[in-house]
Amino acid sequence: MYIKIIFSSLLIFIFSSIANADEASLKKLLAPYFPNEKIEVLKKIPSLPLYEITVGDQIFYVDEKVNYFFSGHLFDLKNEKNITEERLQEIRSARKVDINSLPFEYAIQEIKGNGKRKLVIFSDPNCGYCKRLEKELVHINNVTIYTFLYPILKGSKEISEAIWCSDDKLKSWNSFMLNGTTPTGKNCEAPIDVLLKTGKKHGFNSTPTIVFANGKIVPGMISAEMIEKKLNESTNLIR
Repeated sequence: MYIKIIFSSLLIFIFSSIANADEASLKKLLAPYFPNEKIEVLKKIPSLPLYEITVGDQIFYVDEKVNYFFSGHLFDLKNEKNITEERLQEIRSARKVDINSLPFEYAIQEIKGNGKRKLVIFSDPNCGYCKRLEKELVHINNVTIYTFLYPILKGSKEISEAIWCSDDKLKSWNSFMLNGTTPTGKNCEAPIDVLLKTGKKHGFNSTPTIVFANGKIVPGMISAEMIEKKLNESTNLIR
């Protein structure tokens, strides 16, 4: 059923002719649909009148005039490949962040053990996977964790502000994420808008998003074992 839906969507494009679209023109046509988002036109899809574009961590397909827009996974049935998923893996593995450009003065810092290894996390307090990640982090030692409040879900901004305005930000964060204790901080200027702008600048559109000291980005929740592996692979220091 899923494959039939994909083919139905793609058939819309097959009978329209297409020339090599100008990248700048495509970006201009797409801009109204993705305000304040970074749009990349990566390539034309062979044998189909479609162009592959990325917005943050997501891949979409459009025709040269942006009359049609396709969101979903593209499959190569002959070779039994998920083309979209393969491209996502390529894009994610290639992306990096200049770690020193992040506003660490607005991070919730936790030093565990000797704190020599560095880990950055953009996290939403209402995100279930973020809470699962926090439980994995309990098993990680000898690391400094920098948590950036990144409230992209409904109702998360108010909780983030209360956590930031608490007398002990780290205790408030851990209490909420691990034990569900409601934060009580109030009446302070929280840097939420700055952090949202920072995340969007780097194309972070989901939580949690993990950044290692070498700038490598991992979107989503991963196990303590995988975190350890990637921490050991990352050799650069944040500061």
